[in-house]
Amino acid sequence: MNNVFGSAAIVAILLSSTAAFAGECTNTTWKKIEERGVIVVGVKADTRPWGYRDQNGNIIGMEADLAQQVADTIGVKLELVAVESSNRMQFLEGGRIDLMIATMSDRGDRRAIVGVVGPNYYSSGTNVMTPKALGVKDWSELKGRPVCGKQGAFYNQIVEERYGAQIIAFGSNAEALQALRDKKCVAWVYDDSSIAADLASGQYDDFEMPLVSEDNNPWALAVPIGERDCVFGRFMSGMQFNWHQSGELIALEEKWGIQATAYLREQNERFADWLAD
Repeated sequence: MNNVFGSAAIVAILLSSTAAFAGECTNTTWKKIEERGVIVVGVKADTRPWGYRDQNGNIIGMEADLAQQVADTIGVKLELVAVESSNRMQFLEGGRIDLMIATMSDRGDRRAIVGVVGPNYYSSGTNVMTPKALGVKDWSELKGRPVCGKQGAFYNQIVEERYGAQIIAFGSNAEALQALRDKKCVAWVYDDSSIAADLASGQYDDFEMPLVSEDNNPWALAVPIGERDCVFGRFMSGMQFNWHQSGELIALEEKWGIQATAYLREQNERFADWLAD
């Protein structure tokens, strides 16, 4: 499919709109993408290996690859915009980006702000990276101790309230990890999948992820909330379905050196073509 806009597929999507939504769908963002021939996607630029900058300053990573596949399927050019946990939803709300694929956990309060569509493309839990020398073995050992966090991450408050940790929130992963190295914190609380990738990079040989992960939460991409049940939302739902069915997400995990997750294996089996050999 070289150009969705000119295909029969888009006509089918439009005609399939239910009566409940037919009068509400203006498809403003979708039309804007068509008119300018470019889709603007918000991704992380400091969260290796999902979105980070290479030596030339270009944003690369697993989610950048997903954004490129979206652009290629629609038949438009791709513009990537760096977002952070603290501003990614605001960028989508304000129209600075058309689509957000930025390691965002799927939560009810966020669904009230942006257009989350399923099936979710990834999942992770909460864990910590700590110096091996500290020998941390239980979440309770964080009580009353400074723990580095990322601004906008929902689990900061959970770890504070559940375990009494003193969260010091930073604007970027790089700042938080440097603070951990500088011994300003005893741990870095974040997504277990991201921590696993950091540990596998060879840059954190003196650190470990010693605890059992908690609060496993699927990740959501999002379109503007007004287009969740319209053409754009339905298109992105189809993209995610195909990523799972084809095994593309599993392949991208391997490409970017991410530890294989049970979630992607389960989703691949769930959406498998039952008639395929």
